[in-house]
Amino acid sequence: ELFLFSVIMASRSKAMNMALASGAGMAALNTMADCFLVGAPAASSTPARIVGADAAGSLRGRSTKGTAQETGGSASIGPVGLPSAFALGLSAAARPSSKKAEATAGRSAAAVARRVATVDVDVEAVNGVQESGSDEIAGFGGGFGGYTKSNTAARRVVPTEQQAENRQRIKVVYVVLESQYQSSMSAAVRQINKSSPGLCVECVGYLLEEIRDQQILKELQADLEDANVFICSLIFVQELAEKLVEVLTPVRDKLDACLCFPSMPEVMKLNKLGTFDLTAISGGPLGSFAQQIKDVRQQSLGDKKKPAGGGSFQDGLLKLVRTLPKVLKFLPGDQAKDGSAFILSLQHWLGGTPENLEAMLMRVAGGYVPSVVAMNMIDVKSIMEPVVLPDMGIWHPCAPQIFDSAQDYNEWYEKVHLPLVGVAKDAPCVGVVLQKSHIATKDDGHYVAMVQEFERRGARVLCAYTGGLDFSVPMTQYMARDSGEGIVDTVVNLTGFSLCGGPASQDAKKSKEVLMKFNRPYLVSIPLVFQSFTEWQESDLGLHPVQVALQVALPEIDGAIEPIIYAGRDGQSGRAIPMQDRINALATRALNWARLRKKQNAEKKICICLFQFPPDKGNVGTAAYLDVFGSIFSVLKKLKEEGYSVEDIPESIEGLQKSVLDDPLASFSMSDLNVGYRMSVDEYEKLCPYAMDLRENWGAPPGTLNTDGKDLLIYGKRFG
Repeated sequence: ELFLFSVIMASRSKAMNMALASGAGMAALNTMADCFLVGAPAASSTPARIVGADAAGSLRGRSTKGTAQETGGSASIGPVGLPSAFALGLSAAARPSSKKAEATAGRSAAAVARRVATVDVDVEAVNGVQESGSDEIAGFGGGFGGYTKSNTAARRVVPTEQQAENRQRIKVVYVVLESQYQSSMSAAVRQINKSSPGLCVECVGYLLEEIRDQQILKELQADLEDANVFICSLIFVQELAEKLVEVLTPVRDKLDACLCFPSMPEVMKLNKLGTFDLTAISGGPLGSFAQQIKDVRQQSLGDKKKPAGGGSFQDGLLKLVRTLPKVLKFLPGDQAKDGSAFILSLQHWLGGTPENLEAMLMRVAGGYVPSVVAMNMIDVKSIMEPVVLPDMGIWHPCAPQIFDSAQDYNEWYEKVHLPLVGVAKDAPCVGVVLQKSHIATKDDGHYVAMVQEFERRGARVLCAYTGGLDFSVPMTQYMARDSGEGIVDTVVNLTGFSLCGGPASQDAKKSKEVLMKFNRPYLVSIPLVFQSFTEWQESDLGLHPVQVALQVALPEIDGAIEPIIYAGRDGQSGRAIPMQDRINALATRALNWARLRKKQNAEKKICICLFQFPPDKGNVGTAAYLDVFGSIFSVLKKLKEEGYSVEDIPESIEGLQKSVLDDPLASFSMSDLNVGYRMSVDEYEKLCPYAMDLRENWGAPPGTLNTDGKDLLIYGKRFG
């Protein structure tokens, strides 16, 4: 069933785009079509794209509560999402500036409990009022205008005067790819400060992307000047690795310990833990470790001078580092002792829990910080052994274990879990791609909320994770047949990153090959990384530009769709916060894609959206050097051949154009031009969650455009 929909573009084109996307036009599309095709405007290089019916609001910062059922109609059948230039232009704070100013002026100075997404944040604590005897969170905050970024001071944990009294104080600085380690590291440090009789710790963390900012880089440099221990991990972005090496090299010899877990070779060369030197390992199964790092790097390059991407080097290096325990027996005494400490520290780090990180810090401080070693205050031998997750597997929040095969998981899932939650064995199945670090650090609240929402709606889930950066590996191993075709109905990548390469690099060619074989809808959803929930919500410009590049643009090149932000980040703890209204919307979209895949073509409904500017009958479907109606005519014939219920197709291109445009009154008025649907004001306000927000600039509906004075008019022509 095909519906041609002509869009009048007023001179205020951006405002009209927003009004159409969230208002009457979008509501009409949801009532009539599973998907709609957006045609490129005249003289535009942007190709036509098929867009899901609620994708336009996916990057907005305002709440979309209630839209999951109201605007989440059957999803589209195209390979890409909303054109980036359109979607990214939407404001995060979808409120008029005048109202925003009034709201700001009217805020009470008194701290009150504030509702943020699905958790309550105590603003008194945020503003620095701390529980007696607990660590201080220094410098929480950050500007809310324009693009914002997380405040590094929010990740600084400082012992109180009471905790620091008569204790040996050490300082730990860390740089990580994402913020999920912040919560575990902060909890570990607080536990040491509360329970260790002779030791207290000051700790501050930085996100890798932050050091692009020269001011942040200077802050890191200043923190390193008086640090005892430095830790970093997954530093695989070349230019940022070079910046880190630049500030770390001058202070390395002053540090008591420098732990550079799997990263670029030039970063790992800076490791320092007693006599242990990664670059000096020789003999045994690893031979020259430094040379093997170079070999892994060369394999990832192939015949090219630039990395092939896709996480090949990163994953290869992770595998190489995990073989280190085998080499210890070939090292002399002191090196073996220090090498063992390095490997245990790495395993603690990969374990990720507060208990693991506390043990790592105590192990390093007790063995390598001279002032602590001299006081003999830590019994290193009594420290717990690392508790680590498998590097790759199938996870479920209710499962008693991590599964290493889909067969074992399905046996538990079908016999134990499905009967408890009332989900049928033959229900649609959603494959979910996750990051190991969120699971290991127990920062998995957004994952749990997503799984619960799918199951609440009667769907099965299969959640696969990896500790590497090539997410196609667990996807093909656990969610696909030997041929590469998916055994799930749709895939949702909750990491927000490229399928092959993650945030460090991208191999779009490999991603395309995997996804073409997999042959299932592929959605990439976004957790906030560089902004807290509140910063993003209050920002005038929305998602941080670095995150736009890494988690919107690059996944779209892979072929991802539906870039919906589904989780925030608490600015104080760094923990992920599920946004339930957006999780609802994402679940609706994913399950609609799953159902659409199983629909017969004759049951599917398609809407083709035609460009029209300036708003006049003669400009419907115009585009420079493109035969719009000729293309539509060819598409109609092909759709009919493939079983779509397309009826009453005109015999020629001219006939098609005439059937859409020809109207006796068209030269005098557009109010009755090819009206395909008349929407009452009551229906519009019921379907459009932003109806009241639009009144300030557009007045009360039905307005003066696309109306007969009573109803809102959707121009178009139905074929079938």
